[in-house]
Amino acid sequence: MLFVLPPGEGVLELVALSGMSRRIAAPWARMGVGEATPVAEAVRQRRLVWVGGPDEMARRYPRIGLMAPFETVLAAAPVAGKGEDRVWGAVCLVWPVWHPPVPSRAEREAISGFCHRAGRLLEQAAAQGRLLVPASQPVVLAPNRPRTPGWGEALGAYEFAERLPVGCCSLDLDGQVTFTNTAAAELLGVGAADLLGARPWERLPWLGAPAFEDRYRAALMSRKPNAFTAVRPPDQRLSFRLTPGATGVSVRITPHAGMARGLEPEVGPPSPQGALGALPLYHLMHLAAALTEAVSVQNVVDRVTDQVVPAFEAQGLALMKVEDGRLRIAGYRGYAPEFLARFDGEPLTSPTPTPAARALSTQTPLFFTSYDDYCRSYPQAPRYGDRDAWAFLPLIATGRPVGLLVLSYDQPRSFPLAERTILTSLAGLIAQALDRARLYDTQHQLARTLQTGLLPQELPEIPGLEVAARYLPAGHGTDIGGDFYDLIRCGSRCAAITVGDVQGHNVQAAALMGQVRTAVHAHATSHLTPGTVLARTNRLLTDLNPGLFTSCLYGHLDLTQRNARLATAGHPPPLIRYPDGHAERLDLPPGLLLGITPNSDYPTTDIPLPPGTVLALYTDGLIEAPGIDIDHTTADLARHLTQAEDDNADHLADALLHHASQTVPGTDDIALLLIRVAN
Repeated sequence: MLFVLPPGEGVLELVALSGMSRRIAAPWARMGVGEATPVAEAVRQRRLVWVGGPDEMARRYPRIGLMAPFETVLAAAPVAGKGEDRVWGAVCLVWPVWHPPVPSRAEREAISGFCHRAGRLLEQAAAQGRLLVPASQPVVLAPNRPRTPGWGEALGAYEFAERLPVGCCSLDLDGQVTFTNTAAAELLGVGAADLLGARPWERLPWLGAPAFEDRYRAALMSRKPNAFTAVRPPDQRLSFRLTPGATGVSVRITPHAGMARGLEPEVGPPSPQGALGALPLYHLMHLAAALTEAVSVQNVVDRVTDQVVPAFEAQGLALMKVEDGRLRIAGYRGYAPEFLARFDGEPLTSPTPTPAARALSTQTPLFFTSYDDYCRSYPQAPRYGDRDAWAFLPLIATGRPVGLLVLSYDQPRSFPLAERTILTSLAGLIAQALDRARLYDTQHQLARTLQTGLLPQELPEIPGLEVAARYLPAGHGTDIGGDFYDLIRCGSRCAAITVGDVQGHNVQAAALMGQVRTAVHAHATSHLTPGTVLARTNRLLTDLNPGLFTSCLYGHLDLTQRNARLATAGHPPPLIRYPDGHAERLDLPPGLLLGITPNSDYPTTDIPLPPGTVLALYTDGLIEAPGIDIDHTTADLARHLTQAEDDNADHLADALLHHASQTVPGTDDIALLLIRVAN
């Protein structure tokens, strides 16, 4: 499977595959870079990810192990450009489990070589304005065939199969019958012409879907033969043996007579109400696992639209949420936005009855098996294209409607009882996830509002200084941090600068951050030395005894004397870029964190500030992450500041943040204050 990562997006999209059908690959057609999958991990960490078997897959990626419990070995690698400055996508390769559990040197070199060549091609295309845009469906590459038989040879093979006393049929990668002999048709009780182009488990429900499809998928992916028995009504037991290959699966069918019971698993008769195939059930298992990880409404929308459409082979999907007595479009697939715009804001109570309003008011799913069926109930309802069947599924959580899921089809659909039952259950699952996500979004917004309200809304303009400030949150829910920054006018030609980080990620940390910032601001206007400002702020914090510690870097800039005085309380050292362009870490005499002991001293350091000097003050989220050497990342950040050609403060700040995003996982909030002394 080959994936691309469109510019500015965090979603990998499947563009090409070989050796499997689109149906099997559908659960992975779109995946977020942050998801727990081998492909996403390869992109995040920019390295080859190798999974040596099903046990390792279940241990490291339990959701994938549940969704695809096949005996396979897997490799995923990022497709990167020159110097790996950018990841353009990823490739995923799957082998049968008989492959060694570790890749050979030749395999590693082949994968690496392909990824670099593909990365260069994509990089060159992008430079020429020809970005690779994913199509609506991935391209399926034809498998390599050893040779194409001539007419006489093909006829001889057909006659050979017809003379066999056992049933034979061939399935392609999509599970469709491409050949069947007369014996197979007679054993199955159906004409050979009726089987061609059909999937056996769909044409013959007595085969016990989803068991047949499940075994077909297992054989195709693991390249291991398997067998089972099934009962053709009324009582004829048949033995099926599946032998996989690169282009599909061969099936041998024989009467099941005299074989010891237990050698082959038996497929029982299907439910009289119909049954779903294995693929929709796998999709639903995948969706259920994915929804447990969804924290925001958009997460829920993305997972539902990605999984439900292929699971139920729908041509259209619309997911709506209830807000203030109206329906709002949250996400969709297979519709033009202009068509859905007319339903955005539709009231739940309307003088003109609609299927959406009825489904929500009665809290009962509505199924329309054809357009005629739809028109009989709602003759005025608009029709999109040639859609011919619909399911309106109300999303009910704790007894109240939270949204609506609409599926539509281009062909009439009977919606058997088994499918209606699973769709109704699915609606309940989505409703719970959507309700939980809306609560998260509300808490998240309240937390961010509190945090941003404690930060400066705008910084003062200081003649002779170019200033850029950035704040990037990384927490979830109410896990807000205590990072802060400030620029304080102390006179016409002087200013104070500060950046700090309160221990913890909660409302208490944010409240203490506001107190620290206020205290620093009050002392700064008294023209005290930086060491004195920190000492007085420290005494205040120890008196308050909040139980949290704070790191802080404070500086006083004198633009008349062209110098700066700096002091630190356990904070990461600033970066300084000199007028000649060289940048380095500015090591300052250390002081204790604020709030530990009331009598701490904070030495002050003087440095010159000639025109063109740049100072970068930041919190540890810019350079620190588990398993990463902080000295290495700080030195790397200084090198990047040296190499930056632009002197504009805003551009330099953006460049530092972009570099950090490529090298340090975003596990903590980031505050950045960048000062450039103008010429």
